[in-house]
Amino acid sequence: MNRPFGYPTERPDFEPPPAWAHPAAGNGSGPAPRPFGLPSTGPGNNGNGSNGSPTTGAGGRLPRRNVLIVVGVVLALVAATLGASAGVFATLRWGPALITSAPPQPTDELGSRASAFPKPESVATVAGALLPSVVQISVAAAQGRVGGSGFVLRDDGYILTNNHVVASASGGEIKVAFNNGDEARATVVGRSPSYDLAVIRVKGVKNLKPVALGNSDKVLVGEPVVALGSPLGLAGTVTTGIVSARNRPVTAGGGESEMSYINALQTDAAINPGNSGGPLVNLRAEVVGVNSAIATVGDRSGFNENEQQGSIGLGFSIPINQARRTADQIIRTGHAVYPVVGAVVDVSYQGPGARLGDVEPGSAAARAGLRRGDVVTVINGHKVNGADDLIVQIRSHVPGQRVELVYERGGDQHKVIVTLGQETG
Repeated sequence: MNRPFGYPTERPDFEPPPAWAHPAAGNGSGPAPRPFGLPSTGPGNNGNGSNGSPTTGAGGRLPRRNVLIVVGVVLALVAATLGASAGVFATLRWGPALITSAPPQPTDELGSRASAFPKPESVATVAGALLPSVVQISVAAAQGRVGGSGFVLRDDGYILTNNHVVASASGGEIKVAFNNGDEARATVVGRSPSYDLAVIRVKGVKNLKPVALGNSDKVLVGEPVVALGSPLGLAGTVTTGIVSARNRPVTAGGGESEMSYINALQTDAAINPGNSGGPLVNLRAEVVGVNSAIATVGDRSGFNENEQQGSIGLGFSIPINQARRTADQIIRTGHAVYPVVGAVVDVSYQGPGARLGDVEPGSAAARAGLRRGDVVTVINGHKVNGADDLIVQIRSHVPGQRVELVYERGGDQHKVIVTLGQETG
């Protein structure tokens, strides 16, 4: 029998591989290319398999088992290529919809995970765990004493509260009372009117117990929650209820105060004037929100806590994920930033959607091609219900994030990606 060069003589039963498994002959200018992953002939490999490794001969023939390996590799590479191609196609076709709307995970040192329970507990147990971390805040303002609540973020004296609780201090005295009866003076570290948040600090107070911070993105409608604070000056008050809605666009302030826009958690736990800045917690003793505003009968604009009216079962809390980012910025830099598109929103437009007014030259909106009169109808898959809703949705992101906007212009619908800018406040 004529055997090709390199034929393994120790295997008389060997059948040469079929022609389709041979390497390509090349262009005649040099040796045929070797199959991927196999050794070439050379020193230590004389072409007859004497080094114990399968070899290629002059005809490039391979043992059957290695042909199967090569075929397997080729199939795997083809499959990977098809998968990659599908991924590229999906990115090109559906790329805007794949933009993440979730801000980056926190990397701060706020709160104490050890304060959380491994599983839900009773309201009494949760209240007992949280009350030592909740404070009553009293501010000397021009119109008299203003009260509110707050809670301990770090054991070195940092406390989170609402901006509207301390905004009227104007250099006046801020007094903090703890659950054990101790009192201390506090100073303002920084404020964020845009999110209605502020950080104050007490010094020289020992054995402070930071709260555990939860994840407000995982809060469920119908989930039991507990509100703690000092409503109407009654320190150490605990009320309970459920989360009755999520992502509720709320505006607080106005008039002589600075306007805040909140993508709020709604709760029926009783919240009254003086609860502002106190924690809303789940039954694992994790803070999921900062109590900030209430709706009252006759207050058609919605969410003004300055009116002396009681709870009607509609309270609103700033999600802790937003509050945490803002507090960390204030502690690190003394101020907070918020995302903007660089366009005025026309509050007189009745919708649906939100109509843009002037677009600032060079802004994120301008770079994306947005113009005055464009009506934004969707942001990252969320249907926009009005001017406040658009602002709240934008501020639930962070500067530098990319968002997808769907807008109408001249009866036509368009889609654009906007990289959010930032302002301080």
